[in-house]
Amino acid sequence: MNKLPEFRLETHFSKWEFKARYHMAASDAESMSLQQLLSMATPAEREEFENMWLGYTETFGAPDVRNAITETFTTCNSNDILCFAGASEGIYAANHVILDKDSHAIVVTPNYQSHESLPMAICQATGVPLDPTDNWSLDIDRIADAIQPNTRLLTINFPHNPTGSILPLDRYIAMVELCRKHGIYILHDEIFNGLGATGTKHLPFIADIYERGLSLNVMSKAYGLPGLRVGWIACKDHAVLSKMEQLKHYLSICNSGPSERLTKIALNHRTEILQRNCTIVDENLPKWDSFFAKHSELFDWQRPDGSCMAFPRYKGKDGVENFTRHLVEQSGVLLLPGSVYQSVLGSTPDNHFRLGFGRKNLDEGLAAFENHLQNRNT
Repeated sequence: MNKLPEFRLETHFSKWEFKARYHMAASDAESMSLQQLLSMATPAEREEFENMWLGYTETFGAPDVRNAITETFTTCNSNDILCFAGASEGIYAANHVILDKDSHAIVVTPNYQSHESLPMAICQATGVPLDPTDNWSLDIDRIADAIQPNTRLLTINFPHNPTGSILPLDRYIAMVELCRKHGIYILHDEIFNGLGATGTKHLPFIADIYERGLSLNVMSKAYGLPGLRVGWIACKDHAVLSKMEQLKHYLSICNSGPSERLTKIALNHRTEILQRNCTIVDENLPKWDSFFAKHSELFDWQRPDGSCMAFPRYKGKDGVENFTRHLVEQSGVLLLPGSVYQSVLGSTPDNHFRLGFGRKNLDEGLAAFENHLQNRNT
């Protein structure tokens, strides 16, 4: 395996996430306190948490937690689930199990960097860009053109990070049929599934509809509980699951016991939690609509299909890198410049930035953003 490059997004967040006064680039929904989560628990669930044994847990994940995870699927059962310490461990395991030096991978761009850097560290990879002129959608013919005899893995991400786009269902099904024809695994990063404005239509989980589909999910994003550090991959190919479980012995070994108990509580009350988080999106998204309508000379705004983030274009002559740097340094407003989504597999759109709207207290950040724009024009 080749040396991995610097993780640009995480480096940027390491510098600014806990220093900026207004974090307006977050991709996760509003978190809650331990007390708030426990207030949802039944007496039995709370007793399980308070009286739990602080020993090792099962590598695959506690059986009752895996059962709770399967309730989010339509055709998967608990034997199809492998838990991880967050989503990143799952991404690492999937790439290292499915790919080897003689393989070829296809990656949708732009994307969360590990989806590109990890396969490239193992084998040859081809990037297929989303089309910003087509609502950031994916041309399935370009996937077909990228397939090689040794292609083993296609990695996708819908709702997409950073644009919030969702692939039309007919294209999604066509993509699955294409991969089925060629025996290609699909790793679908589905961590934003369930989150979006009222009326959002999410895609079916890939593990529910494709025998070589790997559904990656986590408590961090749609559920707004990143502190739990619990994620999972669902896959009906048990040979792949078994190999990932063996690799996990070298990684986290097992999940945190307290986090598993809290994950079970959250999943058992997922309807309430997702509704809470989607309501925040409903409240915040129109505020961004108004903000960008007021400043249309400076930004191109495209409403996302789902999730709690978007990827507007900045039209200022100073460029998005200078703009976002001055914004956080001078006014404490943190956005993610498009450079963190640059791809070595092909060009990615210039002068875009990621913003988030899944957290409360957006008004304060918007006021600071507005004030920054006014001050620089005076």
